[in-house]
Amino acid sequence: MKIVVLDGETTNPGDLSWERLEKLGELTVYARTKPEELYERAKEAELLITNKTVLSGKMIRSLKNLKYIGTLSTGFNVVDIHAARKLGIPVCNVPSYCTNAVAQMTFSLLFALTNHVALHNHSVHQGDWENSTDFCYWKAPLVELESKNFGVYGFGSIGRTVAKIAADLGMNVLVYSRTKKDMPSGYRWVSQEELFRESDVLSLHCPLTPETTGLVNRKTLSLMKPTAYLINTSRGQVIREQDLAEALNGGRLAGAAMDVLCEEPPEKGNPLTHCEKCVITPHISWAAKESRDRLLHTVCDNVEAFLKGTPQNQVN
Repeated sequence: MKIVVLDGETTNPGDLSWERLEKLGELTVYARTKPEELYERAKEAELLITNKTVLSGKMIRSLKNLKYIGTLSTGFNVVDIHAARKLGIPVCNVPSYCTNAVAQMTFSLLFALTNHVALHNHSVHQGDWENSTDFCYWKAPLVELESKNFGVYGFGSIGRTVAKIAADLGMNVLVYSRTKKDMPSGYRWVSQEELFRESDVLSLHCPLTPETTGLVNRKTLSLMKPTAYLINTSRGQVIREQDLAEALNGGRLAGAAMDVLCEEPPEKGNPLTHCEKCVITPHISWAAKESRDRLLHTVCDNVEAFLKGTPQNQVN
């Protein structure tokens, strides 16, 4: 079996091994693939694995040897799963490999807004403490989270883990999800409008769907408290970035922090990358070595299951 990985660099920049996948077929790994390179690289592939390289219906139909598509991710929106299904090609993703890592990043982003560790570290190294009249000082307001409302939009594995951490910090957990699930006592189900209105911290953990695209916009932002914080570790497209920038710059929201943007890498002039009240990291919440190792093992598990005739984690 000819296996082609179209864009393996971000998953494995050299600190992991492709050895197990090499044992499953004739493996070719590309660091990244441009659209104009895609057909030539994929035309002989029987098993094709992608992370962010888009596989359109037209491209899938043109690959006559293709029998299987795997993703190096939980998200699979880069693959036309409907076209693949019509051709009998299973598309298999990797669910829940980075739950704890994303939850950890969620609170790292929140603490960046409430505790300003980087700001104060920089200040100390610049000599401000040495020159201080008092034994302590702060460059920005510090915020205690206990007893504040922590809103969770989306209650899958990541949303549940984040909610538990918030509860352990003494916060009141509010939850909105399309479907109600069993929930620990002390949490409160709320409507979408209530979530925006009542949250002191609103953390987004929803998939990108037609319903969630542009979820955070001028209207929903107007519902939020001017002292509230917005955290996004889901998908950039759930936020209308210009609307958020206007809310932050206009003092209608205390701050925002996110690990994702609509365009990645962002275009020059993105309204949020020039917004002082917005903390941004470059889509790294999934990227701990432990998470990537777990991801790669599941990718191999998926391939092995397909080769045995029992595909797993199939999304189409």
